[in-house]
Amino acid sequence: QVQLVESGGGLVQAGGSLRLSCAASGRTAGSDTVAWFRQPPGKEREWVSSITRPDGSSYYHARLQGRFTISTDNAKNTVDLQMDNLQPEDTAIYYCAESEAVWFKQVPTAPRKYPVWGQGTQVTVSS
Repeated sequence: QVQLVESGGGLVQAGGSLRLSCAASGRTAGSDTVAWFRQPPGKEREWVSSITRPDGSSYYHARLQGRFTISTDNAKNTVDLQMDNLQPEDTAIYYCAESEAVWFKQVPTAPRKYPVWGQGTQVTVSS
């Protein structure tokens, strides 16, 4: 069983940037799909982005593409989420999640498709 630990959250002013990191340990999969989700206060968890490994194909929520960039360092077994031009509506707990399945051309966005989750990291954007 793989374990995921997120880091890099914090408080930032609107227009600023943060880089979240998801470190995986335990089972070292030859291939998998790692996703970032977020849950704003009082709202449901929503999909942000996914990346398939090891090939690095990336997928984004349409509203976030252009501001968020997902990347993977297969040697370090980490998946990062670079978030630029952050806005108050980006305030949420951000989670990384993993599935052993690898999809092509389209990835699932439902949380139930990703069995393994980290504990989350808080991102707060002030106006």
